[in-house]
Amino acid sequence: MDVMLLAGTRPEAVKLAPLALALDAHPGLRPLVVHSGQHQGMVEQALAPFGVTVDAWLDIPPRVTGTQAELVSGLLPALDAALRRSEPAAVVVQGDTTTGLAGALAAFWLGIPVVHLEAGLRTHDLTSPFPEEGTRQMISRIAALHLVPTTAAAVALRAEGVPEERITLTGNTVVDAVLAVAARDLPARDPALALLEMEIAEAGEQLVLVTSHRRESWGLPLTRTLTAVRQIVDEHPNVQVLFPVHPNPAVRAQVEEELGGVERVTVTEPLEYPDLVRALRLASLVLTDSGGIQEEAPTFGTPVLVLRDTTERPEAVDAGCAWLVGTEPELITTLAARILGGQLRAAASANPYGDGSAATKSVLAIETLLGHSRAAASLVSEEAG
Repeated sequence: MDVMLLAGTRPEAVKLAPLALALDAHPGLRPLVVHSGQHQGMVEQALAPFGVTVDAWLDIPPRVTGTQAELVSGLLPALDAALRRSEPAAVVVQGDTTTGLAGALAAFWLGIPVVHLEAGLRTHDLTSPFPEEGTRQMISRIAALHLVPTTAAAVALRAEGVPEERITLTGNTVVDAVLAVAARDLPARDPALALLEMEIAEAGEQLVLVTSHRRESWGLPLTRTLTAVRQIVDEHPNVQVLFPVHPNPAVRAQVEEELGGVERVTVTEPLEYPDLVRALRLASLVLTDSGGIQEEAPTFGTPVLVLRDTTERPEAVDAGCAWLVGTEPELITTLAARILGGQLRAAASANPYGDGSAATKSVLAIETLLGHSRAAASLVSEEAG
């Protein structure tokens, strides 16, 4: 039976790759990897290190305005056509993207079971993160199977009335992904990262990795973050900053305007996933609003300052691996100084998001779901006869 894995962004692809490999290795199930076209080129790039390729691309109109409405209006008819052609036994959507929401809707309307990977994350604030919090809550209403990364996520779903039998605790597949890539210990492909790595080793410097891409971070919040980055560089002469910038033109323009030419700050294109993992391993500190990095960094014991006011991933904070700081420059620079100076360290504990077995557990849950679906269909057929 084909199980469609739908991806349109790099984080989706990274988290779906281990599941694709696990499905491919499981008798009777076959992954069908579909690229929605939300972010051109980035899905293929993210899948490549895992040896996973895209099986099909959706034919969606070129985007002009870049709005969510425009994207969804292109995705839904293309998804409907693709689902009718391939007739998968189930559709897996990941996280809280527009691709995931459109995929869940299209599958639900055709009566195809929706599997939500990384289900149950909640801030209970529809404005933060926006629109992700609303997106994942909407997907939860129509999913047939919820693959949750943590106990807290399962508790959140049960509180919303999701039946226990539809929830499976798996851990997060991003831990599977980061462990697989780290084990290969690939050298840096990005020339800027490779050069930075040599400079840090030779001079005994510390690396601070910075990422910021969420919509609520654009504009003034990002300005505050960049102010903090400049201050960290000024106050710590042994620090090098690496900032892989999101491809959004507005974000890139703002970062380049405020950090361009600043000594010991390297601004790059988005890193390929193995390079990002390498940077996480090298870093003494990470500043980020990324959800994925909050999950990945604990694997290496790298402390994280979360540039958000709320997080749907409190487990890293509770475990002492991360600190929620928002975008207030004084708080960011104060905690950064304590971490870089060795007064504050990430807790030496296991990654709270899993042990690398999430994909295997997910496949077993999907197999059970499809077995129940076949049994129900058979019973309906017998009753009709």
